Amino acid sequence: MTAMAPSRNAPDLSFLLDHTGLVLRSQMTAALAEIGLTPRMHCVLVHAMEEERTQIQLAEIGDMDKTTMVVTVDALETAGLAERRPSATDRRARIIAVTEKGAKVAHRSQEIVDAVHRAALDALPADEREILLRALSRLVGGHLSVPAESPRPVRRPRERQS
Repeated sequence: MTAMAPSRNAPDLSFLLDHTGLVLRSQMTAALAEIGLTPRMHCVLVHAMEEERTQIQLAEIGDMDKTTMVVTVDALETAGLAERRPSATDRRARIIAVTEKGAKVAHRSQEIVDAVHRAALDALPADEREILLRALSRLVGGHLSVPAESPRPVRRPRERQS
């Protein structure tokens, strides 16, 4: 059967990026779980602290659908880390405000995220780290900056549970 498989003419960049992304996300999830956060909760806290942002804006930044964002903010509110408040600039909009407790947790979670990233990069020699970061930044800012339009969604829709 393998003789019929097509031969590769280029490295499997999708596998390399997907696998490293999956492992990095799993390490991040495990590390943040130690302080009771998920990567999504961390993302919302940190970006909500930068400036006044609505749930919709934070969902776009974190690449979350509406339902996931609502669940994430609900969890942050329940934990006393954030709250929904009316916007100072648009009375119709509600922003996500980080509480004092949430700000402390966000600073700790950022230290954790930085340590996970540092550990991943420390697995490479210093000169290769710089090359990798420069190359990835160039791809993210250029050729791979915008997803392609596709008639089929990239992500499979979640199945409804009965």
